[in-house]
Amino acid sequence: MHLHTTELKQNIPNLYKGQRILLSGTVFTARDAAHKRLYGLIDEGKPLPFPIKDSVIYYAGPTAAPKGLAIGACGPTTSGRMDRYTPELLDMGLAAMIGKGQRSAEVTASVMKNCAVYFCAVGGAGALYAKCVLSSEVVAFEDLQCESVKRLEIKDFPLTVAIDCYGGNLFQEARDEKPEAG
Repeated sequence: MHLHTTELKQNIPNLYKGQRILLSGTVFTARDAAHKRLYGLIDEGKPLPFPIKDSVIYYAGPTAAPKGLAIGACGPTTSGRMDRYTPELLDMGLAAMIGKGQRSAEVTASVMKNCAVYFCAVGGAGALYAKCVLSSEVVAFEDLQCESVKRLEIKDFPLTVAIDCYGGNLFQEARDEKPEAG
């Protein structure tokens, strides 16, 4: 299924755990340090450096661009490190997150409450993902270097729905199917 970020919010109810999509459009990168700063801005009542409503955050810290590419390696980081910040961002209108690994029960509940979605990208495939990035621009926290917030324009970025808006959760399903030791 091909989706564009401008159509994502209205299509979230049509996405189900395990479904594979190719995402195109605008996403914003933000990892641990950037999330901490975003949260500080929220606490201070200051505006965020990009619109949260209906946006997609990619938990990534892309490397410098080699010749001929818009960006260097651009693989996902472990999403759980952003769990403490995620429910508030979802309450502010964040539509989707891209990362790797499982999320907390609080994040799953917030995904359901806010009709959002969590996508997983394949870890270790950063060089391949870089080929899906058409452009990259730093929009905030330049001093964080690779962890700065960047606006990426992506095309046909391969993802899997890991947590859907109904609470379908690939990670929970895997735990439930795991045979008992013994």
